[in-house]
Amino acid sequence: MPVEITLPELGESVEGGTLVSWLVAVGDTIDEGQAIAEISTDKVDTEVPSPRAGVVTRLVAAIDDEVAVGGVLLELEVDGATPAAAVPTEPPVEQSVEESVEQPVEEPVAPAVERPVEQPVAAPAAVGDDQRLSPLVRRLARERDLDPSRLRGTGPAGRVTRDDVLAAAPESTAGTAGTPVAASGSRTDKLSRTRRVIAERMAQSLQTTAQLTSAVEADVTRIMELRGRVRDAARAEHGISLSPLAFLAHATVRALQQHPMLNASIDVEAGTFTTHAGVGLGIAVDAPTGLIVPVIHDAHLLGPVSLQQRIIDLADRARTKRITPDDLRGGTFTITNTGSRGSLFDTPILNPPEVGILATPAIEQRPVVITDPDGTDRIAIRHRTYLCLTYDHRLVDGADAARFLSDLARLVDSDDWGPEIDRLLG
Repeated sequence: MPVEITLPELGESVEGGTLVSWLVAVGDTIDEGQAIAEISTDKVDTEVPSPRAGVVTRLVAAIDDEVAVGGVLLELEVDGATPAAAVPTEPPVEQSVEESVEQPVEEPVAPAVERPVEQPVAAPAAVGDDQRLSPLVRRLARERDLDPSRLRGTGPAGRVTRDDVLAAAPESTAGTAGTPVAASGSRTDKLSRTRRVIAERMAQSLQTTAQLTSAVEADVTRIMELRGRVRDAARAEHGISLSPLAFLAHATVRALQQHPMLNASIDVEAGTFTTHAGVGLGIAVDAPTGLIVPVIHDAHLLGPVSLQQRIIDLADRARTKRITPDDLRGGTFTITNTGSRGSLFDTPILNPPEVGILATPAIEQRPVVITDPDGTDRIAIRHRTYLCLTYDHRLVDGADAARFLSDLARLVDSDDWGPEIDRLLG
């Protein structure tokens, strides 16, 4: 008898989602844990793994169906035998996959999230793994005369996805049905589900909040020097490379504890605001499928090393569609690290109901005037960056923002980075 595979729980307060695409078809033999479908919720897109191995006998849900948690997705013949009545068919045409939203994470340069960690390099799909590709991916690759085994996949375990095929060989400028293309080579495409969500949320943020951006220039020479001193120890003990973002995030969390009005949320309709006891630090990630802001919960309890580990984990899972709705809840303040692409200044857009977001642009070496302890002025080469804070003026006054930035710049130029760094220094 076939076994029904249902939609598992996707996270706290998530009651279901929209079926965006099938990753299997009737007649496919699948392994336990293999991704079978992509589900979109109001918080995140995620791939649903199969809890059983077997042969797909029926696709119960259709593309764009709203499926409740516990609702049936498909049926499997778990003994591995394909029923005689089962005829392999192509699944419904996949719609544009909703990617997750918000700002990119980028690591400040000097010598170089946009990313706090290097983007994982996906292994090329092996020739023998073709049967693990979704029918849609096989069809797209065939239409573009591509060999999937020669593509680098960004999906779980290096699986080649629809986006990988489209990136390797975009559709011809000759156009497809419903895609008008000018003779000059211009083309018109439908907005992806994620781009629509991004557009709506960014516009809503600007329309419903009173946003203002202030900035200070900060000296991060001590961070860069300290990072060099603990680099080898961090690799040996923790298997990570400490990025400037880890130090900037740690300093930001400390500054938020000193300025609770920036670590707050506002509800104008209710006439209330909440200052949060802990810090849920959103780290904007530039994932291949779209922009997403996972949250480091209880960031106020973590040092730079632990923050770096959380950033690496969240960024990796965001880029491989393994992020969960719970990873996106509980944010109280966001950092968007826009420096790795050379951005020198930013005016980031708030992520309501949060009232603050910090952009950390590129770190550059610049000649500056410094004053020695004896009062002598001299010119020195220092590592400098801007700290750009967008805040909601409905709750945060300009003086509050200025004090926060001033204290943050002071913390960034500090020698005190807590016991985690002290241990690495020996």
